[in-house]
Amino acid sequence: MDSSERTPGDDPASVDLGALVVKVRIGLNLELPVDQNDDIGSVVLIADNAALELRAFAANKSGGLWDEVRDDLILEVERLNGQCEQVDGLFGPELHVRVPVDMDGEEGFQPSRILGIEGPRWLLRATFLGDAGLNPSDEGLLMDALRDVIVVRGSEPRLLREALLLTPPETTTVVLDGE
Repeated sequence: MDSSERTPGDDPASVDLGALVVKVRIGLNLELPVDQNDDIGSVVLIADNAALELRAFAANKSGGLWDEVRDDLILEVERLNGQCEQVDGLFGPELHVRVPVDMDGEEGFQPSRILGIEGPRWLLRATFLGDAGLNPSDEGLLMDALRDVIVVRGSEPRLLREALLLTPPETTTVVLDGE
């Protein structure tokens, strides 16, 4: 959802990460991985044996960036000798991916489900991992969290595909209903 369509208001369960506003729920843990430059390019929501990684990017007004990114992801999966299936999903075309991994000396695979959601001058890439990648569903805690994400693109000029970096919240206290 774009920030012009909905604002978090005073919702105490919303965590403002700058480019993304995420509604935290009971049963979800939130992680902000830091890259080698100390930048935060994604937020990961974790629930039981599944996770949802969210990344936002600058896009053009006319849309179509997800088509390009999806093609690039397919090529990368092929390069890694993985399997990739494109299917029609809740938000349009999505990828169901299986990439080989080494798990303590044994061969295995990392399943994922990758969705692209385009808004005004932004692309939100949502990657479901673990059980949510292995057994895709349009229901559940992680999908509900995705539906409530607000993208705050900003008005400054950005390069196409430039990551919309996240900022840690000023406070880490979040009040959830039922606690």
